[in-house]
Amino acid sequence: MALFDHKISELKELLHKKEITVSDLVDESYQRIQAVDDKVGAFLALNEEQARTYAKELDEALDSRSEFGLLFGMPIGVKDNIVTKDLRTTCASKILENFDPIYDATVVKHLQNAEAVTIGKLNMDEFAMGSSTENSGFKPTRNPWNLETVPGGSSGGSAAAVAAGEVPFSLGSDTGGSIRQPASFCGVVGLKPTYGRVSRFGLVAFASSLDQIGPITRTVEDNAFLLQAISGVDEMDSTSANVEVPDFLSSLTGDVKGLKIAVPKEYLGEGVNEEVKQSVLDSLKVLEGLGATWEEVSLPHSKYALATYYLLSSSEASANLSRFDGVRYGYRSDNAENLLELYKQSRAEGFGNEVKRRIMLGTFALSSGYYDAYYKKAQKVRTLIKKDFEDVFEKYDVIIGPTTPTPAFKIGENVKDPLTMYANDILTIPVNLAGVPGISVPCGLSNGLPLGLQIIGKHFDESTIYRVAHAFEQATEHHKAKPEL
Repeated sequence: MALFDHKISELKELLHKKEITVSDLVDESYQRIQAVDDKVGAFLALNEEQARTYAKELDEALDSRSEFGLLFGMPIGVKDNIVTKDLRTTCASKILENFDPIYDATVVKHLQNAEAVTIGKLNMDEFAMGSSTENSGFKPTRNPWNLETVPGGSSGGSAAAVAAGEVPFSLGSDTGGSIRQPASFCGVVGLKPTYGRVSRFGLVAFASSLDQIGPITRTVEDNAFLLQAISGVDEMDSTSANVEVPDFLSSLTGDVKGLKIAVPKEYLGEGVNEEVKQSVLDSLKVLEGLGATWEEVSLPHSKYALATYYLLSSSEASANLSRFDGVRYGYRSDNAENLLELYKQSRAEGFGNEVKRRIMLGTFALSSGYYDAYYKKAQKVRTLIKKDFEDVFEKYDVIIGPTTPTPAFKIGENVKDPLTMYANDILTIPVNLAGVPGISVPCGLSNGLPLGLQIIGKHFDESTIYRVAHAFEQATEHHKAKPEL
């Protein structure tokens, strides 16, 4: 049994009993990366020298201290759009290929306070724009369950690294499903917290009103550990919410008796694969057997979510990415003869096609004469989508449906068809537009590829989501399935 087959709580116990050391955990991580990452392609940069030095310090602390951080000695991978001091952060883009940040993101500081060990930076779709990690400026990541399929995106590296056993858990970011969709494709647990639950300071912005950092893990319990460590208000982030952080681990009771579940008919409608539908219905039977009840409901405005999301996120991206101009940091073209040429050439050569596509769409939507027709209208529809969720949550505790309409698709299958690629996020996007939390947990296999069950909760009610997800996980064996690499 590999060390990373154990839960965090079990690994911590082994450490305190002196049956393993932190150096053993770090060794296991780097040995596994050495063995499989040339196939998977999850990591863009490794932090090996610093990680091994820090592991030795923590091993010495085991003998001399009685108080330990929440994630003491646990190896973690960090998505490459979360800045890490002196550890290259590229957002998987050529435009930042030589960027070494001079500060840490708030979540990275939280990880340091919890005494986790950063193993390296994880591959992603460039600037988090994509659903397959094929848009990385450096290399694609492959799904450990089938190397010919995508791991999902944009946090594909974060999900693939956990599924492949390279790290026990990782951080991703979720703008329209970028944690939950790859978690579903890779058969792991991924949570998008409530907007404002986790600080975005040090997350390179794609769409500031939608982006949220969250945990990707093997089990629900591990997920709660990681969210506990990274949550909290942050004076460096004006969008972080000053709300109390509950003890998420205490909600893992396994008890869902009397819980009311809403199942939106739109989430099981046209375009959703039959096996995916069946896996959701089977999962609902499991929860019924545990004492919960469910009813079909409607989220009538969810059909507009895709168009709303791509207008708003692209508009925010066009504003956020204007800072990459070839002047202050990042890639600079050698072919420019004047300042205007420098801007044009640096951006044309530094950004990939998908990023350019979204900048153009966003600039159009914000331009004079089109702002009211597109951007402003999309903001109004976003309010209606949020109201749909609020109406349902007046009567129900959680909303349940599939995470993705299909299992993972083949590499190259959708990359030339942006609209089909965008539709992969159709079930996850409404959650970001409403700002509510959602988790994906494994709920079955289709032709050897994992399927995910999405559980959506009320604002700042991650505890109930965890309670339902944990009860489901304990009643099934899906989370025990592992890819054979």
